[in-house]
Amino acid sequence: MLSRVATFAIDGIDPWPVWVEVDIRPGLPAFHVVGMAGKAVREARERVRAAILNSGFEFPARRITANLAPASLPKLGPGFDAALAIGLLAASGQCRAEALERWAIFGELSLGGELRPCRGLLAAAEGARRHGLTGLIVASERAGEAALVDDITVAAVDSLRGAARLLDGEDPPRPPVPDAGPEVAAETLPDLADVRGHAFPLRALEVAAAGGHNLLMEGPPGSGKTMLARRLPALLPPLSRDEAFEVTRIHSVAGIHRRGGLVASRPFRAPHHTISASGLVGGGQVPMPGEASLAHNGVLFLDELSEFSRPSLEALRQPIEDGRVAVVRGQRALLFPTRFTLVAATNPCPCGFAGSDRHCSCGESELARHRRRLSGPLLDRLDVRTTVSRPSAAELRAPARTSTAEMRERVLAARERQQHRLAGTDARCNGQLDARLVRSHVLPTDEARRALGDAYDAKSFSARGHDRVLRVARTIADLDDRDRVEVADVMAAISFRTQDELEGEIAA
Repeated sequence: MLSRVATFAIDGIDPWPVWVEVDIRPGLPAFHVVGMAGKAVREARERVRAAILNSGFEFPARRITANLAPASLPKLGPGFDAALAIGLLAASGQCRAEALERWAIFGELSLGGELRPCRGLLAAAEGARRHGLTGLIVASERAGEAALVDDITVAAVDSLRGAARLLDGEDPPRPPVPDAGPEVAAETLPDLADVRGHAFPLRALEVAAAGGHNLLMEGPPGSGKTMLARRLPALLPPLSRDEAFEVTRIHSVAGIHRRGGLVASRPFRAPHHTISASGLVGGGQVPMPGEASLAHNGVLFLDELSEFSRPSLEALRQPIEDGRVAVVRGQRALLFPTRFTLVAATNPCPCGFAGSDRHCSCGESELARHRRRLSGPLLDRLDVRTTVSRPSAAELRAPARTSTAEMRERVLAARERQQHRLAGTDARCNGQLDARLVRSHVLPTDEARRALGDAYDAKSFSARGHDRVLRVARTIADLDDRDRVEVADVMAAISFRTQDELEGEIAA
């Protein structure tokens, strides 16, 4: 007796169809699972046996072989439990096998037969729609996540017996209602009205938010770098539905999305500086999204940049440039998206007080070692750089310069101009322009072009830096509601890029 059940393997963040083929024939009682099954899948034999018996079904005392096809695809995790159990019940005649042609099933089983949700549920639902299946059986606990996918029937059941009754012709339960996700109240987010002083860093933050540019802040401890960085997400435009789907699928695969529904706010990820390279960009023995992918369509904040290991920082170079990272494991290349805004904060020296009004206790060798920890190629990919100095006592007593609501209004207006200009391209903001799009969409005046050329020769920008200055200048023009990039825009962009060099010369 043979049955076949559809389910899905999550490879990276992509769903792949898997057919669970169960064969039962006379022989010594045995239960084998083949088809490149991982340890968790092989352990499913004991969970499936207990779940079937505790659900009131009979476990066949025969030779049972379950094949997970295609055999060349690794099968990892407990999401195959329910498909193995249903396949075994169908092969032994305890539930209808005909209904399996239109239903897929995805979930883990408890020993008592309860159906539990697994990570990657949204990806599995997308895979069911993509491969022409009309229905997906999932656990009730997070069925609303699967119901976010259109054109597919989601059946929410609580147990293995409920799934068997559904296949035997019982009316499916009422489809779960898709959950749009919890709204984040604006008043609960950190506000720029808490910031005192910092005129130049506030302008740098506004430019970074308006154009999606990477930002580096340097300054002594306690000057406000982290405070400014944590207020950036509130300035960004809300997620579109497509962006929310991308973020939700990544977080679901990583196992950190447990509420159901779409992620409602842009991610903000702030990993500790002890993180490994694979933890930052993705990978591991079982490849999983890293912090760079978890920050996709949001903000990746690296506090104490100089304390991160050199391999971890070097691993970020390709994700920043390409918007994705390729992880190769076992002759398989897995792609993880990494379109984020990088915000980095660092002290100017090991003690933190170089260039400030307090005495720096670091020697020349310590300063040189500190500079070497910050990769030149990585710094070249940071469009906006600013020094965050300690505010004076008068600035601490003065009113706030701006609020999040005021700055966000200007940022959203600049983003709307970019979306209109970049319609039909792959870029969503100025920070994602490649060299070709810079030439076609950034239109500096002749005077601005000459000023940039003179600065390029004098400051020795890299060719990448030349284009990134133009991108920042385009954002500054958008904030000021101008169609052409003028000399003032270029000079402001140059000041953002070279300020760290100038401050270093002053400190020296």
